[in-house]
Amino acid sequence: MNSFLRVFVLSAYVTLVLGVTAKEVTSPAFLSSIEKWWGPLGQEGKISEDIRPFKIQFTDEMVNDLRNRINNRREVTKPLEGVGFEYGFNSNNLDYWMDFWANKYNFTEREEYFNQFPHFKTNIQGLDIHFIRVKPDVPEGKPVVPLLMMHGWPGSIREFYGAIPIITEYNEQRGFGVEVIVPSLPGFGFSDGATRPGLGEVEIAAIMKNLMARLGFDKFYIQGGDFGALIANNMVTFYPEKILGYHTNFPISLAPGSLLTYFAGSLNPLFQSMVVDSSLAGRMYPILDVVSGLVEESGYLHMQATKPDTIGIAMSDSPMGLFSWLMQSVSGGSRRAYKSRVDGGLSILYSPETLIDDVMMYWTENKFTTAVRVYAESINKRTIGMGITSIPTSVPTCTIHAKDEIIYESPNMLKFKFTNLLRSTVLDSQGHFLAMEAPEIFAEDVLSALELFLDNVDNNNQIGDSSTRKPLFQLPPLKGVENIKNAVSKLFNH
Repeated sequence: MNSFLRVFVLSAYVTLVLGVTAKEVTSPAFLSSIEKWWGPLGQEGKISEDIRPFKIQFTDEMVNDLRNRINNRREVTKPLEGVGFEYGFNSNNLDYWMDFWANKYNFTEREEYFNQFPHFKTNIQGLDIHFIRVKPDVPEGKPVVPLLMMHGWPGSIREFYGAIPIITEYNEQRGFGVEVIVPSLPGFGFSDGATRPGLGEVEIAAIMKNLMARLGFDKFYIQGGDFGALIANNMVTFYPEKILGYHTNFPISLAPGSLLTYFAGSLNPLFQSMVVDSSLAGRMYPILDVVSGLVEESGYLHMQATKPDTIGIAMSDSPMGLFSWLMQSVSGGSRRAYKSRVDGGLSILYSPETLIDDVMMYWTENKFTTAVRVYAESINKRTIGMGITSIPTSVPTCTIHAKDEIIYESPNMLKFKFTNLLRSTVLDSQGHFLAMEAPEIFAEDVLSALELFLDNVDNNNQIGDSSTRKPLFQLPPLKGVENIKNAVSKLFNH
C-alpha cells in the first residue's frame, strides 16, 4: 500500500478512536441559538401564530404570463450530434415539453389536484410555513401517530402525493392510524424564505421541530429524502427525545468510522466482505467510479452552493430554463443509464403532469432562488465544521435503498451514525425520487417502519429482515469498533 493511503487510513483511525464530541452542537445554548427570527426585523412577537387554511391557486395573471414567456421563447442551441443528457438537458426535447406546459397542461385540473388534501400556513420564527395535514379516519379508541415527511430539491410536496393516501388509510390489522404533515421547506413552494443570511439545514431542523410543536406534537416520527434527509439527520441529533423514529430513503453517515469502513473495504476482498454484502458491492466500489459519477452529476450543486442568486435570476425569468435545470437533475437522479437517452428517460417513469406539477412549485411564487439558497447556507465551512453527520444518534431508524440512489452506504457504515438501525430495505430498482416514482413501495416501507418503531423493537442493532419485497437481506453488524481496529491492525502488519 502506498504511503498516502497508509496516512489516510491511520488518520481516520485516530479520529475514530478519539471520537467526535457532541456536547457543543447538542448543548442548550447551541440549540437555542439556531431558533432565530428569520422574518422582517422589528416584527418579532407581532405576527399572528394562528394556523390558517390555505389553497393553492394558479391565477389567470400567472398562467397568462407563463404562457406568454413560453410562446415567445428564444430558439436555443442545438445539442451536439449523438449525445443524450451527457451535456445536460437535451434541447431537442424542449419543444415537446414547452408545448405540453403551455397548451396541454390543464391548470384548473392541476390546481384541484393539488388541493385534494387540506393545506395550511402558520408563522414559525417569522416565516409563513406552508404544509399539508391529513388526518386518518380511525375507529374510536384506535391510536394515531404523527409523521412529518420532508422533501428535497428539485422536489417539493408533490413528491408525496401518491403516498399520502396509502399512508393515511387506516388498516385494521395494523391497528393504528397515521396523521401526515408535509411542509414546503422554508423558501420552497408556498413557504417564505429568510430575509437575511444563515438559514440552512441546521436552522431548518429547528423550524420543523417548532412546526410540529405548533400542531400539538411534542414527540413524533419523521421521514426524509434528499435535503429532507439532511434536515432529519439534524433533528435526530438535536432532538432525540422528541423523534420517536426515523425513516429515510437517503441515509448518509460521514462518521469517521463510516468513512474508515468504506475505505478499508476498497483494500482487498476480505475487508470488503466486512463492509458490504457481495451482491451490493457494485453500488459502493470501485471508489473511483463512484466519485467520478458523483462529480459528473453535481455541477448544479456547486453553482447553487456558491452563487444561488445568480442562477436564480436566470431561472426566475425563463420557464424553459427552469424546467431544463430541474429536469436534468430528475433524470440524473432517477436512472444513471438515462444519461445516454435523448429524452433523459423522463417520460418512462413519470407522467408529464407529474413533472410539470413539480416545476410549478418553483414557478408559481418565484421560489427557485430562495429554495437553492439552502445549498449556500448548508454546504459551507460553518455547517460542515459542526460535524453533525458524524455524531451518533440512538433514535430508532429504518432505511430503504433504491438501486439508482445517488449514494449507497451499507448498514455496517450507517451504524456509526444510526446506532439503533432496525432495518435496511434494499430495492433492485427505483431511483432517488422514490416517493414520486414508486409511491406504493415507498408507503409500504414507511408503514412497516412505523410498525417496528411502535413495537419498540430491540434486536441489539441487528439488521432485521423484511418480507415486503425482494431482494432483501440480513447482515451482521460490525461488532463495535473492534473489527475496525482488527482490520487496521492487519492492514499495517502487511
